[in-house]
Amino acid sequence: MSEMAMSLTALAGFVVGALAVLFYRNQVEAQSRTATAGDQEPGALPQGVASVLAVLPSSAVVLDAHDRVLRASSAARAFGLVKGDRLMAAELLALARQVRRDGEIRESEIDVAGHKFGQEITNFAVRVAPLGSYGQVLVLAEDQTERRRVEAVRRDFVANVSHELKTPVGALSLLAETIQDAADDPEAVTRFAGRMQHEAARLTYLVQDLITLSRIQGAEPIPTPGQVSIDESINDAIDHCNTRAIAKDITLVTGGTEGLRIWGDDELLVTALRNLIDNAIAYSPEHTRVVVSVRPAGDSVEISVSDQGIGIPEESLERIFERFFRVDAARSRATGGTGLGLAIVKHVAAAHAGEVSVWSKEGSGSTFTLRLPAFGGTAVVVPPPNTLEAAK
Repeated sequence: MSEMAMSLTALAGFVVGALAVLFYRNQVEAQSRTATAGDQEPGALPQGVASVLAVLPSSAVVLDAHDRVLRASSAARAFGLVKGDRLMAAELLALARQVRRDGEIRESEIDVAGHKFGQEITNFAVRVAPLGSYGQVLVLAEDQTERRRVEAVRRDFVANVSHELKTPVGALSLLAETIQDAADDPEAVTRFAGRMQHEAARLTYLVQDLITLSRIQGAEPIPTPGQVSIDESINDAIDHCNTRAIAKDITLVTGGTEGLRIWGDDELLVTALRNLIDNAIAYSPEHTRVVVSVRPAGDSVEISVSDQGIGIPEESLERIFERFFRVDAARSRATGGTGLGLAIVKHVAAAHAGEVSVWSKEGSGSTFTLRLPAFGGTAVVVPPPNTLEAAK
């Protein structure tokens, strides 16, 4: 995904640069042809430029010889680069003056205080070129804030994956050496072999979660969606989690409306529910219960997983769906958590054109709610097959 974004950005940069050069060459030729006729005024916009600027997706500004704005695209005004007939970014103005003096095309990157969509800082790739023979200058600014953000996320992801993989791999290597040194002590070999199995399982879970996340993190539509039974998906997810629940004497309870269906992918839904239930078990004390409930919500179905666990601090609620974020890192590692479960849930919800939300209070527990589009556009109860046959 990041490679495609980088390729598109490079292509956009090439187009913008080519347009700047094309403007310069065409306008110089046009003005040389009409110089004797004297039909272009020094403050007028060169012929054809306005039409081209109107279709450019990037922020485009034309300055006259006195730094006044002759023409600005709507994007330039939306980002706050232009107000009235003034160019507001001092760095851009300085570049424009340099280009006007020596006639050389210049490229740079600038950061501008955000004026669009609540952004704090907007990063622009800028190209500035002379336009015509009367001191006019063309400024093209391409917003690359999102590309920079994606690159930062990718770097963090690679760093986090490297760190998470090093821990079990390093532990396996150390345990193997320890077993080799303790070959004449059967009790020690048995103990360390058990630890090796634990670390190998943790490594397996991490790799599986990484594969799942890489498959769905693009928030692309599900390739082959179909009718999915919520009841069957919940039962499958509970079957996956029963062993861990029994080990802590945690009761898994289902409730709410039966017979509801969604439009989506049953395997992905089971994966999301399994992660929510596993998370609830991991952060709940022994002898408690985890409740999975379902209810219709107009054109959607809501599936909630509630626990009586330790809860989540308020300051962490906004970050819990980030990859590798852990409220209690030591507890998560002790329970074998990969730190990717809630990120997977978020992307499964996005892949279904739905959403996931959380309510939590420290010491009282948490409730995670998946809201997914209902099959057929309305949450309607579908009787089980045996009920339909009996009615006949």
